[in-house]
Amino acid sequence: MFSTNFSQMENYRKREDLVYQSTVRLPEVRISDNGPYECHVGIYDRATREKVVLASGNVFLNVMAPPTSISVLAADTPAPFSRYQAQNFTLVCVVSGGKPAPLVYFKRDGEPIEATPLPEPPAGASSWAPRSLLHRDLDDTKMPKSLAADGELGMGNPFPTADPPRGLAAERDSVTETIPETVVSREFPRWVHMAEPIYYFRHTHAPVSDGTVEARATLTWTLNPQIDNEALFSCEVKHPALSMPMQSEVTLVAPKGPKITMTPTRARVGDTVRILVQGFQNEVFPEPLFTWTRVGSRLLDGSAEHDGKELVLERVPAELNGSMYRCTAQNPLGSTDTHTRLIVFENPNIPRGPEDSNGSLPGHCGFRFVLALTLTVILELT
Repeated sequence: MFSTNFSQMENYRKREDLVYQSTVRLPEVRISDNGPYECHVGIYDRATREKVVLASGNVFLNVMAPPTSISVLAADTPAPFSRYQAQNFTLVCVVSGGKPAPLVYFKRDGEPIEATPLPEPPAGASSWAPRSLLHRDLDDTKMPKSLAADGELGMGNPFPTADPPRGLAAERDSVTETIPETVVSREFPRWVHMAEPIYYFRHTHAPVSDGTVEARATLTWTLNPQIDNEALFSCEVKHPALSMPMQSEVTLVAPKGPKITMTPTRARVGDTVRILVQGFQNEVFPEPLFTWTRVGSRLLDGSAEHDGKELVLERVPAELNGSMYRCTAQNPLGSTDTHTRLIVFENPNIPRGPEDSNGSLPGHCGFRFVLALTLTVILELT
């Protein structure tokens, strides 16, 4: 803060006035400079050596600051893909570092979204949740086989569907599943929705300790994977301290083509094997949910499934040779399955002795030994 004082004598209508001018200069204004400033004019009484204030004035300095960051997130992620029931999806736009609070709005594919304001959280989900799907909204080609065989949906009524195409009929009649080395499948449901989705918008802001305001805007609608997949959503911000809007974009994309790596590449008996999903063929948003299962059996630790990008198999035994593992990657827009097969080689560092881990002869080895001894005795007697 720099201060400059200036004074001069003026003669106006034969009256002498002493004019004082004081200037305060802030070279680099910061948020902390926001607030009231006062100017006091006074004199000192020589007799009492006290200051006598003759006049005072004040001014309020309102400091504006542009937002420093903007990001678009998906609420409640990672989340699974729902094939038989519609689900709500929410985008959250977070804008930080601005003062005063900015104006936040959403666009879809470059066009502004007309949303219904939602100032307060709904008292009940029934007022704005999607309607319950009817039976005809389900896809009979992807029903559980137990339901398809019975022709019922738990209520004793036959499932009303049209005849599927030949390819789907042949696929439904098949009981066994043929799994090649690597399979990538993407499945989308039959959704019955209105042509235009109904969007709900909520805008809140909260003060931060440094004097700025954090603004949060949410956009909620009933997700339709068939039309929302690969849709571009942008969050834009208008602020008096910005010469042009500030924006952040995301594209809703279902997972496709997971890239799986296995270390070590040549697994041997007793090694620790790590199977990891390193990425996808496309940019996936929102973050997918990963689930590992073993085809036809349980995992090595006895569990039915494992959540996470990485599956770790500790001290793999020879019995896992040829076992196949399925990785299901899913987000609210779709699901994809990828399979990988584990090949376990012999480990020369682990000798294969005649005794098992309990210190007794295995059953087949003992039988062979008795059989060889019997044949030897017979030959000697003959």
